[in-house]
Amino acid sequence: QVRLVESGGGLVQTGASLRLSCAFSGRSFDTYDMGWFRQAPGKEREFVAAITWHGTITDYGDSVKGRFTISRDNAKNMVFLQMDSLQPEDTAIYYCTTDGRGRTAIKRGASSIWGQGTQVTVSS
Repeated sequence: QVRLVESGGGLVQTGASLRLSCAFSGRSFDTYDMGWFRQAPGKEREFVAAITWHGTITDYGDSVKGRFTISRDNAKNMVFLQMDSLQPEDTAIYYCTTDGRGRTAIKRGASSIWGQGTQVTVSS
């Protein structure tokens, strides 16, 4: 059974950076594409980023392109989300996610496996 645990969230000011981490356990990490979503209060869940199992293909939501970077370390079973130039509209709970069907399913929000989330708050 795959388990995902996020960490690294917090309260920062506009323009600051944060790095989220997601620890993967339970299966062979280097066979799973991975993704990040976020959900702000009163809003629908939003795709943030995805990365293939080999790390060579990445995708980003339009609102974070050029500011956020997804990466992974297959030796440590970890996926990361580097968030730069944070804005108040980035405030949300950020979720790590994966699915055996791969990146396409992940980007659609159809993943079967989700972490518990980590709160990111950006003050103006």
